[in-house]
Amino acid sequence: MNVGLDVGGTNTDAVLMNGQTVVAWVKVPTTGDVGDGIEQALSELLRTSGVDKARIETVMLGTTQFANAIVQRRDLARIGVIRMSLPVGTAIPPLEDWPEALVQAVSPVVREVHGGFEVIGVPVAEVNPREIRAAARNFQAEGIRDVAITGVFSPMDDSQEYLAATCVREVIPDARISLGHDIGSLGLLQRENACVLNAALGDVADRVVDGFLGALRNLGLQSRLFLTQNDGTLMSADLARRYPVRTVGSGPTNSMRGAAAITGIKDCIVVDVGGTTSDVGVLVHGFPRTAASNVSLAGVLTNFRMPDVYSLGLGGGSLVREGPDGLCLGPDSVGFRLGTEALVFGGSEVTLTDAGVAAGRLAIGNRPLPAQRDGAWGERVLAEAAHTVADAIDRMKTQAGNVTVVLVGGGGVLLPDALEGAIEVIRPPHSQVANAVGAALAQVGAEIERVADLDPAKRQERLTELRRETVERAHQAGASAPTIEVVEIEETPLAYMPGHQVRVRMRAVGDLETHIPLEAR
Repeated sequence: MNVGLDVGGTNTDAVLMNGQTVVAWVKVPTTGDVGDGIEQALSELLRTSGVDKARIETVMLGTTQFANAIVQRRDLARIGVIRMSLPVGTAIPPLEDWPEALVQAVSPVVREVHGGFEVIGVPVAEVNPREIRAAARNFQAEGIRDVAITGVFSPMDDSQEYLAATCVREVIPDARISLGHDIGSLGLLQRENACVLNAALGDVADRVVDGFLGALRNLGLQSRLFLTQNDGTLMSADLARRYPVRTVGSGPTNSMRGAAAITGIKDCIVVDVGGTTSDVGVLVHGFPRTAASNVSLAGVLTNFRMPDVYSLGLGGGSLVREGPDGLCLGPDSVGFRLGTEALVFGGSEVTLTDAGVAAGRLAIGNRPLPAQRDGAWGERVLAEAAHTVADAIDRMKTQAGNVTVVLVGGGGVLLPDALEGAIEVIRPPHSQVANAVGAALAQVGAEIERVADLDPAKRQERLTELRRETVERAHQAGASAPTIEVVEIEETPLAYMPGHQVRVRMRAVGDLETHIPLEAR
């Protein structure tokens, strides 16, 4: 059996699954200490299901902790930044486009050194190990152990980045090093930004992973722990320590993957209504559509893969106000304090949940609503919420016409059974914990990106080599070999390069290797 967990800003959801079947599920308020909330959710799940702990092989976790740390600029590590580009690449210094508050949060020490490659694969300059060691000594003197190393066109040739990492570790043996080619795609500045953000999350990654492992130990669970990535696949706890930035978009992704698993629908629009936000995304062949452009994270442009999601500040805890132009819903929310601050729980804040109770959509709370918050008021508020969501759905369409909409999330009950622009609105079973279902059913994936010479005479041979490399990476990540398949191949001809140079990106996924003996976990 597997457990899926999703930690949101308002609730922590957990499901226990036997194969594709939901055995039990719980939803508890997220706590200030996220580890305590997870332990509470797991404890309640074990109690209600009555399942023997030894039967739970794996726990899959989706969390917003890493994204929140970046957005809120808290708990970020101080970092050392090495850019290998001299004698060129000096026009725009590292972190030049970052918000000043975020730069202050990571307090970087930046060093530009010789290295990097031309677009045709010829070195700009050879790496000078003395330069790298000197930079590392600067970092060490400043008490820095989190280092981001990025070279020009390193996705084409990663050898210089690995050499630089070796030199840094000669000076700082316990350094946590992020390499640009491991994090981002082609495009120096955006790849460097992603690499630096990953390095800055080093302390958060250790705290989060240690907290989750501690929760398992406290409950006597000897299960393997995986975290869900932005593309809906899994990575091990060890990889999560190395690449925490790969999890920042996992929340909406889990909801979409869960919607696909519950309904069997592979192509649709998914609306996930939570307590704080609503996320609107598109499923294509069962996986979230990937954002086509660079993604801005807390004001920083990056180029690692993220789901294409439109987020609204609209959820069950959203505040409802009367403004000069009519109703105003959100974006501020009471979040996990809904149970104490909403009107129906004796609080003083008017929320979307109060409107749902007034309109008869919900039957929760322990206090009656004021007379002016009657059914007509509730319906008016919910109609405005439905109109806002319909606009978001229209934004995510790629062509005219109505679409199938799958409604998930605990706040989904606040929306009507018909939405403008939707052929049908589907409310699947267990929709309120679709995010945790998506985490529990996530597969293991791997991806490579290369610039390859696909000369027609050797095209198939080269593609076969790249397929083999991608499949092997997926297997090393924990996928069962017989189930691995390459699900995505993207080729982009590079017209400005000689010969038949093509940028190739491949992705492979497979089912998680299961049936691991207890003593081997």
